[in-house]
Amino acid sequence: MFTGLVTDVGRVRKAEDRNGLRRFEVESGYPLEDIAMGASIMHSGVCLTVVDMGEGKRGAWFAVEAVPETLSRTVLGDWEEDARVNLEQSLKLGDELGGHFVFGHVDGVGEVVSIEPEGQSYRLTIRPPGEIARYFATKGSAAVNGVSLTVAAALPNGDFQLAIIPHTWEVTTLSDLQPGSRVNLEIDMLARYVARMIGADAPEGR
Repeated sequence: MFTGLVTDVGRVRKAEDRNGLRRFEVESGYPLEDIAMGASIMHSGVCLTVVDMGEGKRGAWFAVEAVPETLSRTVLGDWEEDARVNLEQSLKLGDELGGHFVFGHVDGVGEVVSIEPEGQSYRLTIRPPGEIARYFATKGSAAVNGVSLTVAAALPNGDFQLAIIPHTWEVTTLSDLQPGSRVNLEIDMLARYVARMIGADAPEGR
């Protein structure tokens, strides 16, 4: 479980295919003693398991692996060496929940439609896949590339907008986005369960 509050921006130092998996080595600012084998770390919205680690240039490096299913359903398949990655270590009992509950399970890949400056902040318009567009509600929560954000507006065409404050823009990879960029999206778990309870997400034929 995560909060959607990014605690470091890592860099992919190596990406290679091994036995049907893609292995990523990520440089981070986390101290080596804070990382354990088998630990869960969120990578731009995707929960991945640490399978190797060591001392790095500014902290620790660690390796994670992604199966073809993950690569096809997230933006991880786009990652190459030097890609910047939002990182968050898993929530521990007693930690402050400053964002919202995030699973690290991507529900769909959206597309950045536009980025408009608003004074010192930025307004992003994102187009989600049609099958999950109904889950994004004005003032509701969403995770975009692992960042916990509040939906500023849900538009009639299914797009939604986010108002990004300067701090979030500077300490995450959101500043790397451009119109046309693909982003990992995770809908709010409350929206998911409410839809199921009222039948909006019921299996066909029932």
